[in-house]
Amino acid sequence: MNIHDKYKVLQQNLKAMGSVAVAFSSGVDSTFLLKAALEALGGENVIAVTASSCSFPERELKEAKEFCEKNGVRHIVCKSEELDIDGFRQNPKNRCYLCKHELFEKIWEIARENGMNAVAEGSNMDDNGDYRPGLIAVKELGVSSPLRQAELYKEEIRELSKEMGLPTWDKQSFACLSSRFVYGETISEKKLGMVDKAEQLLLDLGFHQLRVRIHGTLARIEVLPDELQKVLENRNQIVKAFKEYGFTYVTMDLQGYRMGSMNETLKK
Repeated sequence: MNIHDKYKVLQQNLKAMGSVAVAFSSGVDSTFLLKAALEALGGENVIAVTASSCSFPERELKEAKEFCEKNGVRHIVCKSEELDIDGFRQNPKNRCYLCKHELFEKIWEIARENGMNAVAEGSNMDDNGDYRPGLIAVKELGVSSPLRQAELYKEEIRELSKEMGLPTWDKQSFACLSSRFVYGETISEKKLGMVDKAEQLLLDLGFHQLRVRIHGTLARIEVLPDELQKVLENRNQIVKAFKEYGFTYVTMDLQGYRMGSMNETLKK
């Protein structure tokens, strides 16, 4: 099935919902899903819900607000502070489950208050191949995953997004800042702020796809392999800034960026 046939399946599935609240992070997948829902159902039958927390960078919240305003989407921002969830700060292996369960309970409440029949989130087929405890919460709470149901992969979503003129078609993939911590290391507001500042610096320097993983006060920079040299070229500025943010050591991961690198510790 080609991508346009998959898009037709996506549209059919969305239309069958009647109305939907889309969990909207302003990322590649949720932006595409929200736009598809608007096309399928019309603006009166769609709302976007964005969770605001210290693990969600301000730049992403700003982009979410701007997209909804530009496209005439009803947008609700809810406070969802993961650090208040019992056990979350200790960063257990099921951290993502704890977060998603709490988040989607809130989104369901907002959906019902606004007369929406369904809640949808933007995971795609590529998410099936990694450790994703959050998808368990999605299933338990009856949240729809239309992109996976239409068997759409990330690159297909980017291609369709480009055809649709979405600004996110080539945006870097993003996950909440809590995913930068090795399992078992306590997550704190201070360290989340350190990671946020560090990643923003790299974005400002022109790096595209990146992560700054945190191990105590050591920063492990992941960038695309063809941008490893660029890290060295900006070494002095990066080290100086990272130490100002609170890091003691600054390192570069020679494997480069890869999705879910913290999950590698679970395979041992």
